Amino acid sequence: MSELTTIEMDDEVTENFGAQSSGEFSDEPYAAAHSEPRASAPLSAPKVTAPKRVDSGELSAKLRPAIFRVSRRLRNEKADDELSDSQSNILGYMHNRGPTTPGALAAFERVTPPSMNRTINAVVAAGYATRTPSTDDGRKVVISLTEAGRAVVVETRRRRDAWLYQRLAELTPDDRLTLDRAATILRGLADS
Repeated sequence: MSELTTIEMDDEVTENFGAQSSGEFSDEPYAAAHSEPRASAPLSAPKVTAPKRVDSGELSAKLRPAIFRVSRRLRNEKADDELSDSQSNILGYMHNRGPTTPGALAAFERVTPPSMNRTINAVVAAGYATRTPSTDDGRKVVISLTEAGRAVVVETRRRRDAWLYQRLAELTPDDRLTLDRAATILRGLADS
């Protein structure tokens, strides 16, 4: 008769089916007629690994500095070192979405309108954007990228992509697949 035993080691569960407890069949005719050849080692089931649980607090403590360092490293790769992060962000926003209002830029950056007005003034003074009256409502202004602003965005993205591409190329295919899945999750966190 077979016996089932379960052994727990390091969060892994392994099932091991042992051999017959007596080690041999009896001399009864039934046993002799129906016996199978004995294996040299006990049969064992495939190893089953229990899913590892990750504590949100521990994961937060690991992810925060890692994301911060990668983000800071990417931000260093820009075409104009004089641009602040917020200035670079609104140039990228306008490159993607076209001309916009100061209110839309403030909402995107999650800052107050007066703070955004200072950021807009800086990119206009640098020649990267223009401020023009709205054709729909003369009380509003529209902020648009200039050709110089477009060039700065394109070059900054090229530099950042080149830096990140090089780092990703050094990873294993499995690590790149993991980061591909993580990118979707991180975007969701950023948009929340």
